[in-house]
Amino acid sequence: MEENKKINDDFTLAYDKGQHLIDRNYISSSYGRDVFNSFMKNKGAVIGGIVIILITIMAIIGPHLNEHTYKSIIIEHASLVPRIPFLENFKIFDGVYKGVNQYISKGFDDVYYWFGSDTQGRDIFTRVWEGTRISLIIAFTAVAIDIFIGMVYGLISGYFGGKVDIVMQRIAEILNGIPTLVIVTLLGLILPSGISSIIFALMITGWIGMSRIARAQVLKIKESEFILASKTLGAKNMAIIFKDILPNIFGQIIIMSMFSIPNAIFTEAFLSFVGLGVPAPMASLGSLISEGYKSLTIYPHILFSGVIVLALLMLSFNLFADGLRDAFDPKMKQM
Repeated sequence: MEENKKINDDFTLAYDKGQHLIDRNYISSSYGRDVFNSFMKNKGAVIGGIVIILITIMAIIGPHLNEHTYKSIIIEHASLVPRIPFLENFKIFDGVYKGVNQYISKGFDDVYYWFGSDTQGRDIFTRVWEGTRISLIIAFTAVAIDIFIGMVYGLISGYFGGKVDIVMQRIAEILNGIPTLVIVTLLGLILPSGISSIIFALMITGWIGMSRIARAQVLKIKESEFILASKTLGAKNMAIIFKDILPNIFGQIIIMSMFSIPNAIFTEAFLSFVGLGVPAPMASLGSLISEGYKSLTIYPHILFSGVIVLALLMLSFNLFADGLRDAFDPKMKQM
């Protein structure tokens, strides 16, 4: 008995406090929830997303918040500096320019221009949000072009390879060699200058970057075992491309689409700045900046509102896209 007791003592667990150990069950989460949680931890991306939503809402309702339209002209109200109710009580945006209240001195006691007025007496507030609406339309059109043309082109080129890939890539290189400025100028001879010519220019060359990304992703995974298994089971090429390959690269496609939005906005602003964008009196952020640039030394408020909205829009989309990239591919953040 003593020998048995000694043996039992030899097998006494260390740090045994007589407590019962209970296994913990952790709630499993889907890939989508993991991406969402990772995205929400990126404060810059969240702030960028909030700013994008606010600017989009203002682009929708902003032009309707007062009685002015983007083309209404009141010569008597020309070149008025910003004046905002309530804030004027704190000597902020009170309509004072060079020590003189422009509104009171001209007898406009009940007139308010939140962003001021331009040299023709048009409300800058209404024109800025009207221009933002046009920039967003072109930006989201660029995303649609990227997805429906660039993505499909890159998928087909990368999957089939060989002569098909060579021919398709040479065509893309030829189109990419044509400057966008030249394309828009030539389209202006055929189409009325404005949104249509810019959209057609994006349809000709704007999708090439997306096609290269999609092609590179296809080349990376098309030799994988699950693709070989689908071929062995008799799946057709189109089914393999859109049911097997596309879901595995969709994260990268979404990321590149978000990064293409600031490029499209900048392209539209540049073309409008040089006079190849939307025609007057229609407003865009580029045309507003071009008009404000001419009066920068005298009335800087005409320039600043368009510049600030454009800068916030581009910065927010870049932060939002950067957050998506880190959420979909955490390894990229460590590199």
